[in-house]
Amino acid sequence: MFWKRSYGLIMVGLLLVMMIALLLSGSRLFTDIEEEAHIEEEDRIVVGVSQLGSESGWRTANTESVQNAFTQQNGYFLIYNNARQKQENQLKAIRSFISQRVDYIIFSPVVETGWETVLQEAKQAGIPVILMDRNVDVEDESLYVTCVGSDFEKEGEKAGHWLERELVQRGVSGQSVNIVILTGTEGSSSQIGRSAGFATVAEKHNNWNILEEKCAEFTSTKGKEVMKTFLKRYPDINVVVSQNDDMTFGAIEAIKESGRTVGVDGDIIILSFDAVRGALDMVADGTINVDIECNPNQGEYLLRVIDMLEADETVEKMYYVEEDIFTIENVTEELLQERTY
Repeated sequence: MFWKRSYGLIMVGLLLVMMIALLLSGSRLFTDIEEEAHIEEEDRIVVGVSQLGSESGWRTANTESVQNAFTQQNGYFLIYNNARQKQENQLKAIRSFISQRVDYIIFSPVVETGWETVLQEAKQAGIPVILMDRNVDVEDESLYVTCVGSDFEKEGEKAGHWLERELVQRGVSGQSVNIVILTGTEGSSSQIGRSAGFATVAEKHNNWNILEEKCAEFTSTKGKEVMKTFLKRYPDINVVVSQNDDMTFGAIEAIKESGRTVGVDGDIIILSFDAVRGALDMVADGTINVDIECNPNQGEYLLRVIDMLEADETVEKMYYVEEDIFTIENVTEELLQERTY
C-alpha cells in the first residue's frame, strides 16, 4: 500500500516537472517570437501618416496608394491615422507620431494655416516632415522637408483655358457667359489654387460673369445642395465649375432634377476636377465636358523621396505628380479599363 502511494506521488511529481518544463519552454518560445518581431520592426523604417479624411473617391485612392507603398516588403512600418476632415485630429496624430519617435511624418493638411507649433515640435524631435497632396502656409519653410502633390493653380488655369477654346469652337466666345463655381474646403490648398488659377484666366474675359462661388465641401451631398441653390437663384447658368468630381456628381443630379440638361449635348457646360473612374465614365458618355486630372497615386513619389533622404541625397522642395486633361475625344475604353482610381 505504501509503495502504491509512493508511486502515485512520484508520478504526480514527474507530471508537475514536465508541465513546468513545457510552460518554460513555451514561454521562451513566445518570447523569442516577440523579440524577433520587435527586431524586425526596429529594422524597418517607421512612417506616421495623417490622412485628412475619406471625403471622396479620390481621397480613398490616395490612401490606398500610400498604404501600397509603405509595406513591410518595401522595408517600412506604417502607422496610419484618418483625421476625418478635422485639423485638431491631425494635430493630435502628429504629436502622437512624435511621441512614438517615428522616422518620418507624412500628412495631408486639411487647411494651409495653423501648423507652425506642431511642425516646430517635430523639427525639435529631429523627425523630417513631408507634405502630401496639399501645402502649408508657414513663414519658416524648413519646418517641412518637401511636398509631393499637384499644381492646383495650374489645374485651375487648365480649366479656364479649356473653356476659352470650347466657347470659340461653339462660336459664342463673344457672348455673355454666366458661370457658377462650387469650391472645395475653404482654406485648403486645392481650393485656393484652383480658384486662383481659374480666376487668372477669367479676368481676361469681360463677358465671363462669375455669378457666385460657394463652398460645397468636396462632397456629393453638399454639391447637390449648393447647386439647387444656384439653380433657384440664377435661371440662366451656362457653365458650372466644380472643384472635385464628388461635388460634380451632386451638382449634375440637381441640374437633371430641375429639368435642365448638361454636357456635350446639353445647355450647361460642366467642368470638373480629379478624374476618378466614375467621372471619366461620365466624360465618355458626354455628361461631363472636361475633367482636369488630379493624380492621387502619390505613394510611389513619397517612397522615392524617403529613399533619397535615407541615402542622404538632396531633395527638392516640391514634387508635382503627372496629370492630364480628359474630354470625350481622349477618354478611350483602354484608359477606362486601366484606371486604378
